[in-house]
Amino acid sequence: MNRPPTHPVGHPLWPSLTAPADQGRDDLCAVSAHGVRVRFADGGELLDGSSGLWNTNIGYGNEEIARACADALREASYLSVFRYENTYARRAAEALIEACGAAHYGRVLFSTSGGAANDLVMKVARQYQALRQQPQRKVVVGLRGSYHGLTYGSFALTGDDLGQQLYAVDQRFVRHVTPNEPAELAALMARQGGQIAAVVVEPVLGSGAVPLTDEYLAELLRLRREHGFLLVADEVATGFGRTGSLFASQEWPEQPDLLVSSKGLTNGTAAAAVVIASRQVAAAFTEAGSVLTHGETQAGTPVTCAAILATLAEMRRLDAVALGRRLSARLDTELAALTAAHPRIAGTTGQGCFRSVRLCDPDGTPFPQEQVHALVQAIREAGAIVHPGVNGVQLIPALTYTDADLDELLARVLAGIELHLARTAAEAAGAAA
Repeated sequence: MNRPPTHPVGHPLWPSLTAPADQGRDDLCAVSAHGVRVRFADGGELLDGSSGLWNTNIGYGNEEIARACADALREASYLSVFRYENTYARRAAEALIEACGAAHYGRVLFSTSGGAANDLVMKVARQYQALRQQPQRKVVVGLRGSYHGLTYGSFALTGDDLGQQLYAVDQRFVRHVTPNEPAELAALMARQGGQIAAVVVEPVLGSGAVPLTDEYLAELLRLRREHGFLLVADEVATGFGRTGSLFASQEWPEQPDLLVSSKGLTNGTAAAAVVIASRQVAAAFTEAGSVLTHGETQAGTPVTCAAILATLAEMRRLDAVALGRRLSARLDTELAALTAAHPRIAGTTGQGCFRSVRLCDPDGTPFPQEQVHALVQAIREAGAIVHPGVNGVQLIPALTYTDADLDELLARVLAGIELHLARTAAEAAGAAA
């Protein structure tokens, strides 16, 4: 339901990915959040079914993370990793290497967002190949339907059409292949393997909540051994317990060369991201004495690194990964029952606590993508926050959800679906009359 904006056109805030008609609405202006609920300026309180933007994995308002950030701000309000180091960044890097596996990973590069970190990945991969005397390797491969960010480098890598041509995004050194189609990837390598610097994949594609298959991973790893490209796991969305382990790629038969983390890295409290490099990649730079040309003013600051350290500690204290696995098992059961019981739910996709619900029309054709925004709005009116998915919506609950929270989320999503279907049926009847 569209409500008139509370503020006149021209309100100073220009929110992201929000239609002008929806800007200035108090029911879309959050004022506080605690646990798994968000309160809005119109007085409404909604159950969050999206963990913020996939980042508040252990819920809002964690006191230990807040305390760590406050202490860092008092002790060292700003220190950088730009031509200097700081002890907070050193400690956070050590903790991340330990969490990811020190036998494989060696160094941590700090960034400020998933998009910026993917820009950094492309630089690291191309410079690494040049250090190996293969400067022709500049092509970076991503997957169709993937999402890696909207900065210019990551925007080029993002596999959904989000206006790259409109914004003159340079994709000359980027290729995209269909996920879970091993033959297509092998054919690309046969044609251009000697030009490819890296292949970047999300273990679960963010836009559609589609996990990579074991068959696809096996071929990807085989082709890496054959052709020498770097394999990058973009775990901005899947990291920090989202899919059943701290990082999804830890369950792969072989580890990636670069691992990207953001979102849950600070439980959503700070603009932070990291690129974690394997010992082999890091050694190429160290042995050559080669400087990587990258820097961000707010990367690796005391407050962001304190948030990283506190988030890791709280994940351990709460046993959050185990909580997520338990919640995932309940999602398996409940979503299967929902699909079996509702004729307009075509199925679900995803892994762990990273799921989608896909709808269909009465004739079985996929639910129209142009109706997804209205569906999200209807679910919001029913009391839950969800984000758009492919032919439906995504369900990304916090790992700390209780059984009652999950029951409530599914009930509100179902109520929102029914509300939207009733509205579209009424509109169709009115048009026919």
